[in-house]
Amino acid sequence: MGVATLTPPAQRMGEELVYPDGRHELADDSSIRNSPLYNKDLAPVKLKDRTWNTYNYMALWVGMSHNLPTYGLAAGLVLLGMAWYQAIITISLANFIVLVPMLLNSHAGTKYGIPFPVFARASFGVFGSNVAALLRAGVACGWFGIQTWIGGEALYTLAGSLSFLGSGWTNSSMVLGQHWTLWLSFAIFWVLNIFIILRGMNTIRRFENWAAPFVILVAVFLLVWMVTKAGGLGPIVSQHGTVGWGAPFWKLFFPALMAQIAFWSTLSLNMPDFTRFSKSQRAQVIGQTLGLPTTMTIFPLLAVLITSATVVVYGKAIWDPIVLTSKFNSPIVIVLALFTLAVATLSVNIAANVVSPSYDFSNAVPKWISFRTGGLITGVLGILIQPWRLYSDPHVYIFTWLNFYGGALGAIAGVLIADYWVMRNANLKLGDLYRVNGEYRYNAGVNWRGVISLLVGGVLAVGGAYTTPGTPGPFPAKGVIPFLYQPVTFYDYSWVVGLVAAFVLYLALSALFPAGAVRRQAQAVAAT
Repeated sequence: MGVATLTPPAQRMGEELVYPDGRHELADDSSIRNSPLYNKDLAPVKLKDRTWNTYNYMALWVGMSHNLPTYGLAAGLVLLGMAWYQAIITISLANFIVLVPMLLNSHAGTKYGIPFPVFARASFGVFGSNVAALLRAGVACGWFGIQTWIGGEALYTLAGSLSFLGSGWTNSSMVLGQHWTLWLSFAIFWVLNIFIILRGMNTIRRFENWAAPFVILVAVFLLVWMVTKAGGLGPIVSQHGTVGWGAPFWKLFFPALMAQIAFWSTLSLNMPDFTRFSKSQRAQVIGQTLGLPTTMTIFPLLAVLITSATVVVYGKAIWDPIVLTSKFNSPIVIVLALFTLAVATLSVNIAANVVSPSYDFSNAVPKWISFRTGGLITGVLGILIQPWRLYSDPHVYIFTWLNFYGGALGAIAGVLIADYWVMRNANLKLGDLYRVNGEYRYNAGVNWRGVISLLVGGVLAVGGAYTTPGTPGPFPAKGVIPFLYQPVTFYDYSWVVGLVAAFVLYLALSALFPAGAVRRQAQAVAAT
């Protein structure tokens, strides 16, 4: 018996079929098939193809969370002076906070079967959505580059541990500041990523299901090995960091919290790219709730304990697990550990950093850019961003890269949530999301209320961006825009500032200058 025969009867409402569980699909999409806003990758997923269950979403988050940047983000907090328990408190709190907008935005994906850039058309306009989508895509390209560079480093170290290659592998000639063999490893890992994404979403799902339970093994092994070297957990857990609980801690805590939130603020926007395949709202909500906060607490706990152990064993914090793995004595252990690290990086990179921009680039020119073409564009831009610079130092990684883009993406989330939940009460006209002259045309295809809210929220969030004296970074010490640096440094609260400012401003502008489409739709909802 096929999936379609198990689907409950639907009520036909014009061009849409509405099912008892609240999910929608297009009854006849022939009227929009020739629209410049439509292609098969952006089209609503048919109900029979929505097959992801609770385990799939748990496995997705386990696979995405068990990765080297997660490890590095947690370990970096210890390196910057936090005690291991302070780091875990910060990380856990951040992930419970970011789960809220993530679930709010995931709802539309499951209800209508649409990806993030199509969802954004309702609040930004059918053409204005490209502002939000391409901004999100740019961040994803940066992350794709970072993850690919890390995976290339793992392959480089792995190959260097193989005796038949000799010392020539790790002592090869330098090209643009790096060994040419490291560039080769980077290229090989890049090709592996592109190969899997070209196979499509079902291949990604199967890969995540396999990789998720496998990845955590290396972290557990590293912990056991380091605890043994440190003489037990006692010397590790007794370390209290260097910032204490006074003013230095709070000065570090809030920017670190925003960076932790920003780490998954990308997915808080584009989770509809995945939840559009969900069997039900319950499946994606439970799967994400069980998968994200728990995994992003357990895995970072392993990371901070391992990093704390390196202080005991080596006299300094080693925040890069690839560097730590290279200290093993057994070539077999090195090969196993680095292979697992490479799988972990491949797992998160494909799911978190290629799926979204592939849809985002496709949304810009649907008739010319497919999902696979968007993936290739992501791969090329990921190289041009020079990811080796972004990941070179924890100060740059946490306070420059994460905090800056987190503020901008928080503003996008504020607009999406205000429009979908407050203005529309979670009701969209599915067909009009694909029509140039439908309900979401606004002014020449752009909802200026959403764009202005995004810009103002983003400027308030990151306009005060600063670089702490004595640390690397591109920003001036007193902030890019000084009045946003003092008396209150908004940049320390970038994601929250962006989300709240954009949320409030969008509602205010919509109340003062109501769009005709929104007003008519609200009246129709009230009438029913």
